[in-house]
Amino acid sequence: MKSKLILIEGLPGFGKTTTAQLVHEILTEMNMKSQLFLEGNPEHPADYEGVAFFQKSEFEELLSTYINFKDLLSQHVIKQDNNYFLQYRKIKNEYGSDFPDELLHAVAKNDVYELPLAQYRERITERWKQFTENALNGSETFVFDCCFIQNPVTMGMIKYGAKKEDVISYVIELATIVERLNPLLIYIEQNDLDHSFRKAVKERPKEWSDGFIEYYTNQGYGKKHNYKGVEGTLRVLEARREWEEEIFNRLTIAKKKVNNSLYHLHDYKYGLVEILSEYFHS
Repeated sequence: MKSKLILIEGLPGFGKTTTAQLVHEILTEMNMKSQLFLEGNPEHPADYEGVAFFQKSEFEELLSTYINFKDLLSQHVIKQDNNYFLQYRKIKNEYGSDFPDELLHAVAKNDVYELPLAQYRERITERWKQFTENALNGSETFVFDCCFIQNPVTMGMIKYGAKKEDVISYVIELATIVERLNPLLIYIEQNDLDHSFRKAVKERPKEWSDGFIEYYTNQGYGKKHNYKGVEGTLRVLEARREWEEEIFNRLTIAKKKVNNSLYHLHDYKYGLVEILSEYFHS
């Protein structure tokens, strides 16, 4: 059975997005049907991006508070038993100022990624189960950028300061869910974490680096260890690297490491071609 899921992982600035795009490109060149989903895609089939979660009573309270938008909200909510999912980013993109910022902020407080860790994990694992069932019935290979290891580690370790074993068990649970898709994990390494992160800070907008540093140092693991600024963020990233190394070693799905230290696109793509050719033609 060929793989129906390729998972791209690695630390920030290591080249996950580039790698995911290259993998999708290579699969297309191999005449294989492929769907690419990068980080932040609101259409992601196994993740929630810009989606708020409400229980029935919470959603009814939202409707009563914003009575003028009752029809709009009701038309766009997805109901699953007593759980209500509102794709508020898609609504905002479609309706613009007709979906006012006050309402946007009120809804965003219930974003799936703002839920308590146990509740978040429950919602995400259900999402992965739904995706797996759907993917089994199709002929396409899905390429996912960073939602398999990065998101659980970011939520568990970085945001909530959870125990390492709990985070590892969460990723292993996701791996168990998708194992019927014959997944392949491609994990990107860099020789110099310090250089790679500082390069990302220099090249990306200041808004990104400020937000990233705040997220990594003002909560969870970073706050517990009293880390500050770029240097503190690097300490958290070093710890995250160790956690992800342990996760990688304990996973039993097909997995490969690739090194992107040289940022040499042609040679890097050739290495990915070798991996995919071996995996899909074996």
